[in-house]
Amino acid sequence: MKKTLTILLTSLMTLTTVACVVGFWAYQQILAYPKQVLKLEEPTELVIAQGMNITKLGKELETNGTLSDSWKFKYLLKIKPEYAHIRTGLYQINPGDNIETLLTKLNRGDEMTFSLTLIEGKTIKEWHEALTDLPHLTFDEDVFNRVLLKNGDDSGLPEGKFFPETYQYQANESLESILNRSYQMMQKTLEQAWEERDKELKLKTPYELLTIASIIEKETGKPSERDWVAAVFNNRLKLGMRLQTDPTVIYGMGERYNGNITRADLREKTAFNTYRINGLPPTPIAAPSKAAIFAAAKPADVKYLYFVSRNDGSHVFSETLAQHNRAVNEYQRNRK
Repeated sequence: MKKTLTILLTSLMTLTTVACVVGFWAYQQILAYPKQVLKLEEPTELVIAQGMNITKLGKELETNGTLSDSWKFKYLLKIKPEYAHIRTGLYQINPGDNIETLLTKLNRGDEMTFSLTLIEGKTIKEWHEALTDLPHLTFDEDVFNRVLLKNGDDSGLPEGKFFPETYQYQANESLESILNRSYQMMQKTLEQAWEERDKELKLKTPYELLTIASIIEKETGKPSERDWVAAVFNNRLKLGMRLQTDPTVIYGMGERYNGNITRADLREKTAFNTYRINGLPPTPIAAPSKAAIFAAAKPADVKYLYFVSRNDGSHVFSETLAQHNRAVNEYQRNRK
């Protein structure tokens, strides 16, 4: 009897030892599980929808072959319960990522970000092409006017009112919300420039400032010349001279413009042809940059009334028509 009891106790001790060893091994396996590398050959989008949790996610990733032993998540959460707090959204997982980096990304809410670039000097219509093929965004041509209405502007004239910049967005955002940020940024920039404007500026409203800034943007190839170009236009407005700037002619021609401006085009009376109209065109002709807006608000203190291109992005500025004609002869009429 005593011998049997001894054998039984020995067996129990052995089983206990084995159980402890197995338990320790299993514990170590659970601790090591986050270091398991995901099975990916290329970057992959991962959607975490409302109601998704770690165990469901693990089963889903195991089903598509991204990881194995998803049952370990149940026990991993007992050791590290902070992993349970995943956030909804669209994420990117990459080759080389492991379970730990994935869970950290989901815990932090490090969603995928995308870029939308609105280029300065471009028109709303020119922006359309760039907006039609953006990931996770739907474009329609009325979106700019919807943003205007949302901000109390019922003019139906969006040209120039959106700030050119690169905007970061996530998959749950709409194009309208992004463009609303652009509109607000332009309003803030314009308000600041208007407050800081030269008090002798020949402009009556911030919208006129936006309009002249758009022309400066189109006329300036060299940043250092912006305030001189602004001075030419401001000086002309003070004297009642027509602006006579080619970009306004091109804008007024619309789709008829084929890369060249003829004498007939310069004589054509459109609402935007500043060779034929007095003062400013009725709207901006493009999206001006911040630099162009502040140049328009603070023109250089010079007496220039004319400028002509040197054909290298820079211009020759002149105070008199005689000086201007000589520059035109040198850089334009006598070009080979």
